Amino acid sequence: MKYDFVAIGDITTDAFIRLKDAEVHCDINHEKCEICMRFGDKIPFEDVFVVRAVGNSPNASVAAARLGLKSALVSNLGDDQNGKECIESLKKDRVDTKFVEVHKGRKTNYHYVLWFHEERTILIKHEQYDYKLPDIGEPGWVYLSSLGENSLEFHKVIAEYLNNHPSIKLVFQPGTFQIKLGFEPLKSIYQRSDLFFCNKEESQRILKTQEADIKKLLERMHKLGPKTIVITDGIRGAYAFDGKEAWSMRAYPDPKPPFERTGAGDSFSSTFAVALAQGKDLKEALRWGPVNAMSVVQKVGAQAGLLSKEELEKYLKEAPSDYYPQKM
Repeated sequence: MKYDFVAIGDITTDAFIRLKDAEVHCDINHEKCEICMRFGDKIPFEDVFVVRAVGNSPNASVAAARLGLKSALVSNLGDDQNGKECIESLKKDRVDTKFVEVHKGRKTNYHYVLWFHEERTILIKHEQYDYKLPDIGEPGWVYLSSLGENSLEFHKVIAEYLNNHPSIKLVFQPGTFQIKLGFEPLKSIYQRSDLFFCNKEESQRILKTQEADIKKLLERMHKLGPKTIVITDGIRGAYAFDGKEAWSMRAYPDPKPPFERTGAGDSFSSTFAVALAQGKDLKEALRWGPVNAMSVVQKVGAQAGLLSKEELEKYLKEAPSDYYPQKM
């Protein structure tokens, strides 16, 4: 089968622990905040929600499938009950799991999400798997995101495969470890990327700068090699630069206050990429992304709110008259 969209990255189960007895302390600029609870005490919580088959790349594979693409995932699981339920969840969303390797006697990734008000703090642990790239053929698009700390050599394998298959479009949305590695170790991935996503703070970490001007950040990120750069900035919207023109896009209006924000960035990025995969231009892709992000933050977890193409198009028809990208 020739796939439209193949996502590569780690998969996990998220256990959302909804807190009710905590405080948030921020610096004077309200930029660096900490969640605080009583040390050495018993802390009551409100509820727990367990969400299977999530992670940046699994979320993207599900978003692509719901929007009508032939989607598959390259990932690793343990042969435990958590792994089995992750596979079942992907199959329900019509994501092909033939490239998901199950490792005998190993655990499946399991993360804990401390959910307080609409924000979340995630406790993460990546199990150590031997990363291998199966023969994925020549899909239209490959979406690469979060991998574990032992994946550096795997990135080189991916880059070589992509260079041997120049027709494949690469989307790179770096995860925590990939950003920590910096540019040089992943230079071949950056330079091969057709589409690159990160948020404002991540771009500053990658570039090792305190620069706050979004347009300058776009231009500097573009110099690293990706053809198109997209930087998100929370409720302030998103910004894109293709080497010639830069555009800003407002957030889609929330029908009610956000319920829980996990997966907003993944839904924006993957929906943007799917729009391009379906023949939309950059400006229309900028309109698509915020719609799915808006929908996702109304539900618990990164996938419950992901829309079908028909649902997304309905929101676009009902959008405010000024819901269009603005040239920067």
